[in-house]
Amino acid sequence: MDMIIMQVSLFVLAVILGVELITKVPATLHTPLMSGSNAISGITLVGALLAAGSGEVGGLWVSVLGMIAVTLATINVVGGFMVTNRMLRMFSRRG
Repeated sequence: MDMIIMQVSLFVLAVILGVELITKVPATLHTPLMSGSNAISGITLVGALLAAGSGEVGGLWVSVLGMIAVTLATINVVGGFMVTNRMLRMFSRRG
């Protein structure tokens, strides 16, 4: 029970810290911030691929959860790059 409380507390602290940091970032730095977050999502995708590919411990459940993680991480990476591309197009010169 103590481990769950510690993990939930850490998650809540990370959420509060994330919200504080994001709200203080100027608008001109949002595009580089999105690029960095896409890189982190790419690392998550690699971890999900490793979890889906290892059929050792956990058997079927590990593979199923790994495939769900791969799907969600892929959606996150693709969506992040689409948003970043859209933001970069807003800064490009027309003409």
